[in-house]
Amino acid sequence: MRPGKGAREVMLGMAGPLLVAGCDVGSTTGKALLMRGEEVLGYSVIPCAVRPEITAEQALELAMRGAGITSRGEIAYVVGTGYGRVRIPFADENVSEITCHGLGAFFLRPGERTLIDIGGQDCKVIRINSQGRVVDFAMNDKCAAGTGRFFEAMARVLEVSLEELTNLSLHSRKPAQITSQCSVFAESEVITLLNEGVALEDIAAGINEAIASRLAVLVRKVGLGGGASVSGGCAKNRGLILSLERRLQVKVEDLGMDPQVIGALGAAVIAARKAGSA
Repeated sequence: MRPGKGAREVMLGMAGPLLVAGCDVGSTTGKALLMRGEEVLGYSVIPCAVRPEITAEQALELAMRGAGITSRGEIAYVVGTGYGRVRIPFADENVSEITCHGLGAFFLRPGERTLIDIGGQDCKVIRINSQGRVVDFAMNDKCAAGTGRFFEAMARVLEVSLEELTNLSLHSRKPAQITSQCSVFAESEVITLLNEGVALEDIAAGINEAIASRLAVLVRKVGLGGGASVSGGCAKNRGLILSLERRLQVKVEDLGMDPQVIGALGAAVIAARKAGSA
């Protein structure tokens, strides 16, 4: 969870250990993370409320409670990120989620890296250089293909939870073929497979293979550099990770903390820099 001392000094600067926060309000979840120096004190992941500002308030409150922080006045600087970043009322500034995800991944594993971020309604592939800067990226934000929403739709058709969908796929011996790039048509394919008597585990594995195939197309656009990692809630799907490794022919490295809070972590790292230079 901690990079080498030299990397931390470059990223956080030489200032004293001020309390800072990153808040990432995405399309389906809100995340907040508190840091002091190099130490993550606490974080939260919650479903999005009806408005981004409510999500942000609830996420920060929960993270503060977990970190034992009683007053918001103790926080020196807050950086917001994600779809709802401009609506975070307590943020001192907001920064693109691409920058924050890249920086969060680099903080945990310094060095050149390709990060695949699978969000609720989009997916991004981010190329990071050896200094932690984003040098290229590609994203799919036009449809649900390759996103968390796609997995939710498939789980609903199969009448299983997302966790069950993951576990089922690990027992497949012959993944089903799911060819549609559209989530609506893919649902129809899954229903047809069910009616044909295809095993649930093979359908679940086929879903992972289909997502991995779409993600591999984005990866090829920016290239693989150094290590490869995945962030976002879908990174917890072991079947998907295995499918990605087969497609990309590379080991997908675990970042060492909850993959859903990588953007909030990167935002907190930026907040530490800004607080230290104030």
